[in-house]
Amino acid sequence: MNFDLTYEQKMIRQSIKEFTENEIAPIAEETDKNHKFPRETIKKLGKYGFLAIPFPSEYGGAEGDEISKAIVIEEIAKKCAATAAIVSVHYLPINLILKYGTEEQKQKYLPKMITGESIGAFALTEPNAGSDASNVQTTAILDGDEYVLNGTKCFITNGGEADVYVILAMTDKSKGTKGITVFIVEKDTAGFSIGKIEEKMGICGSSTAELIFENCRIPKENLLSREGRGFKLAMVGLDGGRIGMAAQALGIAEGAMDESLKYLKEREQFGKPLIKFQGLQWYLADMHAKIESSRFLIYNAAYLKQAGKPFTLEASTAKLVASETAMFVTHKAVQLHGGYGFMKDYPLERMMRDAKITEIYEGTSEVMKIVIASQITR
Repeated sequence: MNFDLTYEQKMIRQSIKEFTENEIAPIAEETDKNHKFPRETIKKLGKYGFLAIPFPSEYGGAEGDEISKAIVIEEIAKKCAATAAIVSVHYLPINLILKYGTEEQKQKYLPKMITGESIGAFALTEPNAGSDASNVQTTAILDGDEYVLNGTKCFITNGGEADVYVILAMTDKSKGTKGITVFIVEKDTAGFSIGKIEEKMGICGSSTAELIFENCRIPKENLLSREGRGFKLAMVGLDGGRIGMAAQALGIAEGAMDESLKYLKEREQFGKPLIKFQGLQWYLADMHAKIESSRFLIYNAAYLKQAGKPFTLEASTAKLVASETAMFVTHKAVQLHGGYGFMKDYPLERMMRDAKITEIYEGTSEVMKIVIASQITR
């Protein structure tokens, strides 16, 4: 097995790294402090083709691959996890429309989403349906040529900022998970409104919102795939999304590692740089080992997805390991910085706050273990 990146993948890493240093890093602190959604940054990412990498050219894509997509999220997350979260979630509805949408739906939505002109969101979670995705209470009732949606979604990343929402709703409660259906809802649809905007511990630059549907009428042609396939579509979407969130976690860990190396080389105690102390070197060794393990798990899952092979087990494993790595590495990085790590003058406290959510969204670590166990015990 060849673990080397291709020339194209290396060039993408270099390009997104330069973009991140010039466009994202300078505003990362402001984005977090002011809870400022970086819409202009997302537009620039689209303008320079970073959102188009894994998609077909007929919709404006660049015909790239899944590893390259993971690299983009990873590099962004090194400097701003909130922006990486926005991008990763934005990919999810694109992938679902691309895989299951009609040609009319693809032509209508994908070109603008791939260029960043429109931002996407995926809406599954409800007050009683998160880890238990089968407990969706939002309903969609067919009335003539329209579906009427009623219900509430919560904790929706990109909520309130997105232009296109892919949502799950129950079309037939008697069928359980086989009664769940997926719909495309545009932001200005009558009966659709934004509720509470959440105040969060981390990724403060991303918007997390409540979605409210009150007799929201959408045309029948906004149904994605067909009635009753929603649960399957959601699981497929989440598998891919977990690779993106794992890449985000990896980037956070790498960013914290970079900051730690820089600090330990510059900071002196007892007459020598901190980097010379063996005990601190062991911290770095542990951090490096977990980062590299996460990287290979993520890239392998991305490779399998690109190859059209099953990747549920690999994506869940990557998400579990990478998110725990992000927490471990940022925790150690704060410790290595001592009192400075606790201060907002350094980015470590933000990175540590940002890392925590990677163990929760797109499936908690506990759910990842359930998925992994179900896969390996079949």
